[in-house]
Amino acid sequence: MAASALDVDEVLARRRLRRKLAFWRVLALLVVLLGGLGAFAWWSDGAVLPRASAHVARVTIGGIIRNERERIEMLEAIGKSGAKAVILSIDSPGGTVVGSAALYDALRRLAEKKPIVAVVNGMAASGAYIAAMGADHIVAPRNALVGSIGVLFQFPNFAELMKNVGISYEEIKSSPLKAAPNMFDPPTEDARAAVRSLVEDSYAWFKGLVAERRLLEGDKLALAADGRVFTGHQALPLRLIDEIGDERTGRDWLERERGIDKDLPVRDWHTRRSGDEFGWLHGISIRLMSLIGLEDIARIVADAAGGAAAQARLDGLLALWHPRGG
Repeated sequence: MAASALDVDEVLARRRLRRKLAFWRVLALLVVLLGGLGAFAWWSDGAVLPRASAHVARVTIGGIIRNERERIEMLEAIGKSGAKAVILSIDSPGGTVVGSAALYDALRRLAEKKPIVAVVNGMAASGAYIAAMGADHIVAPRNALVGSIGVLFQFPNFAELMKNVGISYEEIKSSPLKAAPNMFDPPTEDARAAVRSLVEDSYAWFKGLVAERRLLEGDKLALAADGRVFTGHQALPLRLIDEIGDERTGRDWLERERGIDKDLPVRDWHTRRSGDEFGWLHGISIRLMSLIGLEDIARIVADAAGGAAAQARLDGLLALWHPRGG
């Protein structure tokens, strides 16, 4: 009887051991599968569609435009991929003049290989409108904000505050316009004139680009380029956009004018811009959320991670729209 009880205990122990082994094997398999899925999502930018397959590439321009090296590299990769056309999805107030101009140049190079349609999803102002002009066709909803054609240079000045609190500031410099204007001294007329010449030079370039790309001149150009933003409805007769509509309107144009089949799948392309040494892990998590249907949450996480850093890096002349506070 004792031997029989021992046999039963041994059988039960073996069963428990097998269950534990089965659990850990399944867990290990899930870890391997998730790791493989994450690696694939990172390699393919979160898309199941291979880069070499025929598709329409969607490129999103959102937030502040600044150093665009990663996005320019991505546009070059699209030019070598199986993409038959590009949808440029824009919702941005602009950014630096240098970054916006570099993005425009990269888009024009890509347009030599693939047709590009820009679709404004909310705003294409200032530098973002520079990018939109890199496309072959611009579409915007009726109430989207478009334009703000102009250049801005802003600097704080604490001279009066320092005087009131009794703080003095001394400097020795090689010439009067070195590091002028600055936040510690009232700007001189010469300093104002020097900055104004920078702004006017960049504005002349911006305005000339609008004249060339949108075929505007004279009073119509002056009205379109006076610095204000327009709704899509207002921008259409000014020729700042080509059609009122959305992405479906853009797909219609691609099919009608460039012969791009509307049944071709759309593939989202993303940059690998990372904010810290764990950027690769951040990228995998964002793309995994996109793959399982949490794309909106993924976008919120990505925007929150990059928004403050993007604004902190702004430097130089700005092509940026923002309403003034009251």
